[in-house]
Formats: sequence, structure tokens, C-alpha cells
Amino acid sequence: MVTFTIDGKTLQVPEGTTIMEAAKLADIHIPHLCYLKDINEIAACRVCCVEVEGERAMVTACNTPVKDGMVVHTNSPRARRTRRINVELILSQHDCLCATCVRSGNCQLQAVANDLGILELPYEQQIPRGLRVAWTKTFPLYHDYKKCIKCMRCIQICDKVQSLNIWDLSGTGSRTTIDVSHNRVIKDSDCSLCGQCITHCPVGGLRERDDTQKAFAALSDPDKITVVQVAPAVRAAWGEALGLTREEATMERLIATLRRLGFTYVFDTNFTADLTIMEEGTEFLRRLKAGHLQRWPMFTSCCPGWVRFLKSQYPELVNQLSTAKSPQQMFGSVTKSWFAQKLGVAPEKIFCVSIMPCVAKKAESELPTMRTQAGPDVDLVLTTRELVRMIRADHLIPALIPEEQPDDPMGIHTGAGVIFGRRDGGRSAHRSFRSHRRKPRSRCLCRRSYRPRPAGSHL
Repeated sequence: MVTFTIDGKTLQVPEGTTIMEAAKLADIHIPHLCYLKDINEIAACRVCCVEVEGERAMVTACNTPVKDGMVVHTNSPRARRTRRINVELILSQHDCLCATCVRSGNCQLQAVANDLGILELPYEQQIPRGLRVAWTKTFPLYHDYKKCIKCMRCIQICDKVQSLNIWDLSGTGSRTTIDVSHNRVIKDSDCSLCGQCITHCPVGGLRERDDTQKAFAALSDPDKITVVQVAPAVRAAWGEALGLTREEATMERLIATLRRLGFTYVFDTNFTADLTIMEEGTEFLRRLKAGHLQRWPMFTSCCPGWVRFLKSQYPELVNQLSTAKSPQQMFGSVTKSWFAQKLGVAPEKIFCVSIMPCVAKKAESELPTMRTQAGPDVDLVLTTRELVRMIRADHLIPALIPEEQPDDPMGIHTGAGVIFGRRDGGRSAHRSFRSHRRKPRSRCLCRRSYRPRPAGSHL
């Protein structure tokens, strides 16, 4: 054990503990931007600098281990002055138009700058411009060079956790930035669109492609019947950014909120999760009887990010993938065929929207194999973050909206479909569905009578 003093508190910590981790034990917060425990401990931002008695230079707290007898000051005048200068230097190479940034109000750099009371920048701003900030607007992941602070979190999380090595440093000196590795464009890389780089970016340098305006345009089109599906994982996350408690952020309240946004029909993706279970189970039995699973089992995943990863990293296993569509795409197919027939309208009049937890679903819906002559099975995919922005744009207060039930019949499901929203959910769902089928069943859903709404009621 090592004994040291931090801000007047004497502590004992295991040898090798960094100042940052030791400060947490003393309930002392040291601001930082680039630090990720065991992943990114390179002190790139220099915001975590503290003063150590006896040391000539300032010390970075994230990668400096405490020593016996060390005396640390996290908020001495010298530490505050150094922290302020470092943040001002970062801001001098950062696009500070926070009003047009999706991370405004949820930005670590913005929070640190506000805490330090930085109201003006003493340094000349050097923001990349022209071709240096060129990025495709069609790819589901968007990289904003003007907001990147070179913390290298995206590089480390992609290298050490996802093992795809998509990002790397580019340029030298003040022109250094983060770009796609090996001088590639993002569309030519092996990016699986897992979204981990977006999640770990402390600013708005990485985000999903925003499709909220396309959704609002469809909702305001009197010739469109808007149908929305909600993924199992969304119901567990949508209320967090809106300040709702777990009891308030129910699926029924989300359904009511979507109707307030203007969606004509609100359904549950769990309905087609059940269909996926049946399709995959049938395919598995057929392939097993045909002897196609002698060497490898049949792989299945409703996560298009996982499928993209397998196709790029393990192409020899592609033939072992299930050919069944994911619940999202199966829902789009059913909506544009069976549901359109039940409504008595052309499939082109239906605008199918899905609310999903990940960016990869946007790419999945745009695959050429996921469309017919009537257009794409799923017209638009919104992430949970985009849904929250739409709710805020319409100034809705979900906590005050009474709960409502999904539309019938694609709003009902078995308990197996819900399990898709967690890890290993597919296999567990198959087991659950098999046990469910042993129980007496009521009327078959496909034969269930359906009464469409009166003509023009969707306008």
C-alpha cells in the first residue's frame, strides 16, 4: 500500500494506482477529455494536469502512479491556470458553434470550458477548412473534422476493443487530425458501424447521420401513411435523455408519444422478432437434415454490425449465416405487402420508419437486397438519439402523456421477441418460443380478423 495526500486528504491505495483513480476514491473529480481506463491512458488532452509538490512540471493524473509520501493539489492556482490554458488551446482548434451541434448540453468539452469560465479565446482559431473537412453525407456515420479534438479515443476503442483499426492519425504538427486509416475513404473500409467510436467521442466529432428532417417531411406529407416500428432495446433507453424514471419510460408511453409526433400506425418490432424465430428455426432444421452443418453451426444475428464484421473479418463463414431477414427488414416486408393489402393501398403510399438502437441498421435498410419494385422495405431508420431530438423539437413532455397500446395486429408478440433486445437474445428466444409452442395456442395470428381504418382516417 502507498500513502499519499491529495487536496489535504491522506489516503492509502494499492501500489500502481494512478492519481486519477486515487482521486476517485477520495471523491475528488479531476476533469479530463481523453481518458478511458485501460484503453486510452495517453494524456493527450492534458486537461487532467495536477500539481505535485517537489515536481518542476505539471503532472498528468491519468497515467501517473502515486508514490509514497506524494502530495497532490488538483485545484491549486497553478493547476487551474494550466488547465485553463490547455482547454483554451483545444478550443482554438475546435468549432465552437455549439448551437448547431448535436452534443450541445451533453458535451464534455463544453462542460469543462463552462466550469472554467472561459468566455473568450485568447488564441487564433485554426479550424480545418475546404477539402480537409470533406466527408460523405450518405454514409450512416459522420465525422466532423472541425469538432475533433484529437483525443484518440476512437482510435483506441476501435483497435483494442473492436479490433478493426478503422481510425488513425493523419497529418503532422498543427494539421494533425483523425482520419480513416491507410488513406482510405470510410465506404472502402471494414467499418462494421458498431457505433462505439460515436459513443466514446467526448464531443461532436463523430455522430450518426441525422435523418430527422426526412422523418418530419414524411409525417407532414398528406399522401403518406407513416408506419413506425420500435426495437426491443429502444424501450430501455429512450427515457434516459428525457429525464424520465424507469417507471415513466414505458413502451406504452413511447407509443403514445410517437402518435403525438404524427405517426399513423405504431407497431412493435417484437412481432417480426417472433416471425424471425420461426423462419430461422425452420431454416436450421432444413439445413441440419440436408447435412450442411457438419463442420460449422448455422450463425444468426439480427445485428447488421455483427454481420458486417463477420463478412469482412471471417468471409469463410458467410455461407453459415442464416438467410432469414432481421426483424427490422421482415417488418418492412410485411408492412409493404400484407399490411398494405389489408389497408387497400399501394405499397408506395406507406412510409415505413424503424427506431433502432444502432447506426448499422441505417446501412442495413439501404442494402440493394432489401428493396422491391415498390421501393425499400424500410424507408427510414432513426436511432434512439434522433428520436429524442424529434420529441424535443415538438416540445413534447412524455411524462405528461397518458399511456396507449400499439396498433393491432402487429403490436402483439410473445415473450420470446422481447429477449432479442439483450445479449445472446436470439438463442434464448428460440428456446423460449419452443416452450411457448407447447402450450395451448389461441387463434392463429395470420387468420385473425383485421378491420382497417376508414378511408382518409390517416390524413
